[in-house]
Amino acid sequence: MRLATVCFETRERVVAALPDDRLVDLHLAAELAGEDAAFFVDMMALIYGGDEALAVARVLVDTADDRVILLQDEVEFRPPVMPVQYRDCLVFEEHLFNCLRAFGQAEPQLPPVWYDQPIYYKGNRLSFIGHGQDVIWPNYAEHLDIELELAIVVGKKGVNIRPEEAEDYIFGYTILNDVSARDAQMKEMPGQLGPAKGKDFDTGNILGPYILTADEVAHPVALDMEARVNGERWGGGNSRQMQHDFGRILEHISASETLYPGEVIGSGTVGTGCGLETGKRLAPGDRFELEIEKIGVLANRIVKP
Repeated sequence: MRLATVCFETRERVVAALPDDRLVDLHLAAELAGEDAAFFVDMMALIYGGDEALAVARVLVDTADDRVILLQDEVEFRPPVMPVQYRDCLVFEEHLFNCLRAFGQAEPQLPPVWYDQPIYYKGNRLSFIGHGQDVIWPNYAEHLDIELELAIVVGKKGVNIRPEEAEDYIFGYTILNDVSARDAQMKEMPGQLGPAKGKDFDTGNILGPYILTADEVAHPVALDMEARVNGERWGGGNSRQMQHDFGRILEHISASETLYPGEVIGSGTVGTGCGLETGKRLAPGDRFELEIEKIGVLANRIVKP
């Protein structure tokens, strides 16, 4: 299934996607079917409901009638889930090499630790917006960029997760656009404490439009990814190119640290999945589309006040 959070008639609703741009209002469908509608109060309730809630949702999708159908053009998308915690990794070698060259390193060399373990930082979990919402250009930056990433949503609590168990802890996969202020990033990174204002500003993180439930794809995932700006292809790749798959990522992050349902973990940008790698940058009014196979298209505009 593909699941989303949308706003319809001033209320947020958890929906499942059908063909032809139709959506099933799962809470309403559960009420009409005499099922437990508490599973579908919001996406976190569905995540906590686990396999039982997903089984009910599948039945509701299969039996949906016109009373519970919404159309995409009559709703506004929100982030499918507001992350309980947000971490973003850096596991695509091509992206890292390209960026280091753009930062002025003629022959970049990656430190051994990058190959030994997943590298990540913790970002602003409260700055997320959804598909179709505008990104507001931060007033301290001139060079803005997109980043095409695959992300997982954690489905259950766990610590010291083994890679072979990882699939059981992944609720689903979604698209992440880690919008970046490159000039701020270049200024602060020599301080050696990771990205701050290069990443952290209101509306700077975008998630959606859907969460593809983990049962829909084999693990480790191998999904085609593409970024477009104003209809022009900027780049892309495939998630199979990750140096560390999500099993290894979960193993590393959960070492002596408990992960909780609703956490979001990004893969980092796929090779050529941002403008910095190819000498491009965003301009006010640009519209960008990030597409990942089976999940959909995450489309937004950037505006400068």
